[in-house]
Amino acid sequence: MADLTPTPDRPGLHVSKPSPSAPATASAVCHCGASATATGDTQVRALVEGWSADHGPAHGRK
Repeated sequence: MADLTPTPDRPGLHVSKPSPSAPATASAVCHCGASATATGDTQVRALVEGWSADHGPAHGRK
């Protein structure tokens, strides 16, 4: 499987939760230069919500 971790050359959001009992992890890199990582279900949820509101698709909104 390809490495799905976002980079400045390939911005995006990647979330992983290998099993129901394992904590979720996430990493995000935006084309504007912002980046973040999170570990734990609550922190990952906050990262995804922030990414959706302020980066990624939000940059295309007018």
